[in-house]
Parts: sequence; structure tokens; C-alpha cells
Amino acid sequence: MSDGTDGTGALGGSGARRAARRDEAVRAALEQGLLGPGAPIAGLLDVTGIRESAAELRAAFEAVTAPGTPVLHAFAVKATPLVPVLRLLDQEGIGAEVASPGELALARAAGVPAERTVLDSPAKTPGELREALSLGIAVNADNPQELERVDALMASGTTTRSPLGIRVNPQIGGGSIEALSTATATSKFGVALRDEGAREWVVRAYLDRPWLTRLHAHTGSQGIPLALMAEGVAEAYALAEEINGRAGRRQVDTLDIGGGLPVNFASEETTPTYAQYARVLREAVPGLFDGRYGLVTEFGRSLLAEHGTVVARVEYAKSAGGRPVAVTHAGVQVATRTVYAPEAWPLRIAAYSGKGLPKEGPAVVQDVAGPACFAGDLLATARELPLLEQGDYVAALDTGAYYFAHHYAYNSLARPGIYGFVASGAGGVAFAPVRRPQEIEEIVAEAGGEHADALTGVLRREGPGDS
Repeated sequence: MSDGTDGTGALGGSGARRAARRDEAVRAALEQGLLGPGAPIAGLLDVTGIRESAAELRAAFEAVTAPGTPVLHAFAVKATPLVPVLRLLDQEGIGAEVASPGELALARAAGVPAERTVLDSPAKTPGELREALSLGIAVNADNPQELERVDALMASGTTTRSPLGIRVNPQIGGGSIEALSTATATSKFGVALRDEGAREWVVRAYLDRPWLTRLHAHTGSQGIPLALMAEGVAEAYALAEEINGRAGRRQVDTLDIGGGLPVNFASEETTPTYAQYARVLREAVPGLFDGRYGLVTEFGRSLLAEHGTVVARVEYAKSAGGRPVAVTHAGVQVATRTVYAPEAWPLRIAAYSGKGLPKEGPAVVQDVAGPACFAGDLLATARELPLLEQGDYVAALDTGAYYFAHHYAYNSLARPGIYGFVASGAGGVAFAPVRRPQEIEEIVAEAGGEHADALTGVLRREGPGDS
């Protein structure tokens, strides 16, 4: 993956091309009516950029693995749970990592084959496990109680093609965002390897179950440095070697190393890259790539984040305490993490004119606010931008993952429409609907509209003397 610069420090390569496509798409979305006074917010997905990220991921691991090594890249569906996105990634050779019945249903609706689907969830029900085994989907058991459920299904005569394994927590520490650090001493995920007796339990579990052939570890997500990610993978590799040594055969044949590659939200530069991470892994765990183990990865944010943009109209431009405030239609409902934890999840903001052209002018310190009724609904605070005016547009950049599809229905704000685009480079942009804008009638239905009389009709308040 290009680092987004031309080697001299100036923006170039994939970063410049991505920015140019985005500018074209914003202008075209206004011209084609996807944005405007009646459609004040929309999400845009750069199809070309998504394809490029998928190709760069595949190439990065092909460069370090022995020829013929089976490698499955499974997209973490939670990052962008949209069926058209999953189908596009499937077309680009990327499978699906799912963590709920809903995510599995999305992957199946997208046509992702069972053999390229992985089920990871800390709270799988017996029904979920039964379905996964019947479909032949890979399952990583999270804990001893879950493994007992798998045992019961296997003992009941269930036959399956599912590769089965156990998720372990190497307990190597966290990164800069505690909530996303999955390999801490007290993480809820997996079997905590450094707890007393836990490592021996894992080894024994494999020796007693020849059908356990995979081992899974996921160190974390945004905020985790590459060296720490590699340390987590090294711990899992060492455990696989121990299991196979004690079994006297290559029982564990595949290592699922999770995902978690951080995304740079500060500029157009793509850093770190998949190629950089693959090289770090090869240096830290050389045996991982010698062909003895198949590999599974579960990247999410790094595949989609840079290729999505939330664009919103400036409904009003005002001033408070001497500071300009642009009141827009993008706030907590689409950027929940940014609004509630702005220091951990800052977003770059781009300013566009009412015609969708990049806005010019001297930088002015101003706030970019959302539409929700609380003071903290801010996309950006004291940000230097060309002065935003009524009818302009703001774009929240790098929002292709964990922003589009994780709608937060504060104030019953509607989910925006999402559109994939391909820019021709000659001024033409073609759009395809990914998810239509939510209708007001749908909001009412989701709020129990069909049961309006439920609490005043069938149920009645009992007063004195009622029996």
C-alpha cells in the first residue's frame, strides 16, 4: 500500500488520487441530487479505493509467505456491515469474519462462501454454534464453557466440515485506546494464557480433541503499535508449536492472527501499511511464513476507513462567544465515537462550497456541530477551516469503517443514504446505492408505531378497588 506521499514529503501517489476522487464525488453528488436541501447528509464509498486496499492486503502477505501457503483474509464485518460492501470484498478475494447471527446473515446475503467465513464471538449460543457447524463455517471457541458446547454437539453425532479452534488471549498489554485493547490481563476475549493453569488447559484441550486444528489470537485494534501486535502473534505461534510438539504431529495447521492494523486519521498518508506489518511479522515470527501453517487474518478498519466520507450540509452558520459555529446534519448519529471520545477518535474535516467545490479562503477557528440536542454534539472543536457559511458542505473524512453503518438514533435522526462511486478521472462519476436513506415512516415503525395502543388498551392501570 502506498504511503500516500511521492517520496519527498509532498502528498502524492494513492493519497492524492484518493483525495481527487473524493472531491469529484462530492461535486457529482450535489449535481446528481444525492445531496442538497432535501438530502442534507449522505455517505460516499470509494469503490476504486476499496479494491486497491484489498489488492494491497493480498499482495503484502503473498510477498512473505511460502508458495502454496493457504491464506484467508476475512473482513471484520462489524467494521462496515453492509451487504454490497461484503459482496465487493468477496469479489476481491476477501472473506468474512462475523461475530453475531446478524453479521452471519449479512455475509450469507452477500454470497460469501462458508469456507471463507469465520465465526468469532464471545457469547455464541448453542443455536449459533449448531448453525455454524452445519454450514461448515470456521469457529473459534472463546472459552472452556463454549468448548463444552462444541463437545456436546460433536458427541451428538453432528458431522461438520468446519475448521475448529480456540481463541487465546496472550495478555501482552494494551495500546492507547483501552476499550479496543483485547490482549490485556483482564480482557473478556479468549482464554487468558498467563492465568494459572490456563496454558496447560489449552494444550490438553487440543491433545484430547484431534479435531481442533486452528489457534486464534487477536491483540487489539486502533491504538496498538505494530510491535505489540507482532508480539501477540508470536505468543500464539509459540503455543501452536508447543501443542504440535506434544501431540507428535502437526495438529494445529492454521493460525488465525486477527486484524487490528491501525489507521492514520491525521492525513491522507496511509500508515502503517499492510506491507510494513507483514514485514514486521516476518522478522518477529519467521516460522509463521515457512509454509507449515495456513493463515487467517481479520482486518476491518484498515480496509475501509480511508475510502468513506460522510458529507453534510451546513444548515446554519452562527457565532457563540466570538467563535463561528457551523451547524450541520452530521453529528453523534453517524460519528458516535468521535463525539463522545474526540481525543481518541478525531476526524479530519474538509470544507466544500454549496456547489461541491473545495472551499478556499483564510483559515478561521470554528466549531463544526451536529444536529442533536446536546451541547457536546460536535464533529470538530476550534478547527481551522475556511469560514463555513449557510449552504456549504462539510465532509468527515476516513469514515468508511465504524461510521456509516453504526447509526445512533439520538433524537430519532434518520440513517443517511450511502452510495458507492467510481470516478472516471475525466469529470464523470457514477454512483450506485448501497443503502437508501431511512424514511420517517420507518423510524415510527421501529419505535413501536404498530403498537401505539399497547400500553393504554390491552394493559390498563389498576387503581384502588381493582382486582
